[in-house]
Amino acid sequence: MNGYAVSTDYQNNINLNYTKMSKAKLKKYMSTLSKEQVVDIMLQLYDASKEASAWLEFYMEPNSDAELEKYKKAIRNQFFGRNDWPKDPSFRECNKLITSFKKLVPDPHAIADLMLYYVEQGCSLTAQFGDYDDPFYTALENNFNKAVKFISSNGLMPEYSPRMKKMIKSVECCGYGFPDTLWDIYYEYAED
Repeated sequence: MNGYAVSTDYQNNINLNYTKMSKAKLKKYMSTLSKEQVVDIMLQLYDASKEASAWLEFYMEPNSDAELEKYKKAIRNQFFGRNDWPKDPSFRECNKLITSFKKLVPDPHAIADLMLYYVEQGCSLTAQFGDYDDPFYTALENNFNKAVKFISSNGLMPEYSPRMKKMIKSVECCGYGFPDTLWDIYYEYAED
């Protein structure tokens, strides 16, 4: 053993009620290590966590477009199955995908695009296959609100406004006051 790797015995007896280490403490500890030790820790981290390996790969070769397309495909698969047949989407899974994508720290345009794409998929589903239940619309409304808030706070409203309007118009035939709520959210942040 190299003196800084976590032993298997320790890993098997981890108390899950641990306190989180501060960044300052981690930085202080990492500064005491040699370059080789830091490299070894990074390689262990890469192997230990799928999320860490994805982040490290993105950090080394940041390609927001390629990652964005992967995440869009995963979100689309939550709404549409084989041959574009409708599915009962997992909003929890979609939210996890958005959170995971944000952790890569891509360009705000890519985050805005993915957040809006998520809502667009729900709108497309209901426009094509009819009304869904109230919780379906509530989930989309909440996520549209998050998307518009993010878009507005990053100064992207002029760029995304036409796309949002088109999306809302596509669901004007839907029930539960869904399009009205989307318009209300849009106009809360709109600059036009």
